Amino acid sequence: MVFSEIILNWYAENKRGLPWRNTKDPYRIWLSEVMLQQTRVAQGLPYYEKFIKAFPTVNDMAAADEEQVLKLWQGLGYYSRARNMHKTAKMVVENYNSKFPNTYKELIKLKGVGDYTASAIASICFNEPEPVVDGNVYRVLSRYFGVDIPINSTEGIKYFKNLAREVMTTENMRDYNQGIMEFGAIQCAPKKPYCLHCPFNDGCKALAENRVHELPVKLKKTKVKNRYFNYLVFLDVNNKTTLEKRTAKGIWQNLYQFPLLETQRPASIVEIKDHLEAQEGLKVRQYNVKPIVHKLSHQHLHTIFWIVETKNILQQGISWAETSKYPVPVLIADFMSSFKF
Repeated sequence: MVFSEIILNWYAENKRGLPWRNTKDPYRIWLSEVMLQQTRVAQGLPYYEKFIKAFPTVNDMAAADEEQVLKLWQGLGYYSRARNMHKTAKMVVENYNSKFPNTYKELIKLKGVGDYTASAIASICFNEPEPVVDGNVYRVLSRYFGVDIPINSTEGIKYFKNLAREVMTTENMRDYNQGIMEFGAIQCAPKKPYCLHCPFNDGCKALAENRVHELPVKLKKTKVKNRYFNYLVFLDVNNKTTLEKRTAKGIWQNLYQFPLLETQRPASIVEIKDHLEAQEGLKVRQYNVKPIVHKLSHQHLHTIFWIVETKNILQQGISWAETSKYPVPVLIADFMSSFKF
């Protein structure tokens, strides 16, 4: 039995009942694929359901404010995807008469849609013979064929795309592509693959050579940068605070935060007071004794929240109850939910 037939048979018996499996609507497939690129299904499913409820169609998403999209996305991370998703919805409505393109060549022109997402939509919705290559597929192919070319290298990306094309079926691309991704997520899992009962175990090179946990190979990540964030949580006599929008490019663009002081090292209360220029009527205290270390892909944010009580009325202050309406990074959302006056 050939590779693709084994995948299709396995998928028919083991596929999970997920809401996007019951449709060929490219809007819903696109939405699920964008959300699940760096997210486990268990985490992404509630977000998918929230988005479908809030934006049943691409027109609904296109008509929404970006802040509404970012607020619903809050907690998923990689916020640039949410911003691109909103831009894509507008492109589909304005340039494609509210209908997603039905070919890989047109789909990849959409904002934030790369090779993987374009391949997934084209094959799942329109049965176009275009292979998908995500983290799960890299793992299955590298282990079965014993390939140790780094998957995040230029050579590796090209090699695995060609290999995926060689082993795919052209008759049932919808189920095959979903099947090989599902196989990598469940059967050929990253840490505890079920090799004993795997339908490929008699031909898997990684298993035969005892290299299952060595593959796939990835180039070493960029060195992690440590940053020191000090959030100034102002509170006036009316229990109002201040939020500002991050407009600069970089992490969390267009999300809201408390006024931020970034320092070269952990800051002392003296440095915080000096920054505030000894304004009259201010009472400063440190909220968390130890820094909260928020880990991003290439950055570790060592964060202290400083409570700054003021006897003055904050101009354009926001009531504490209103802060929950603003899209904020999960780091700040967690603080908001735990802070007690």
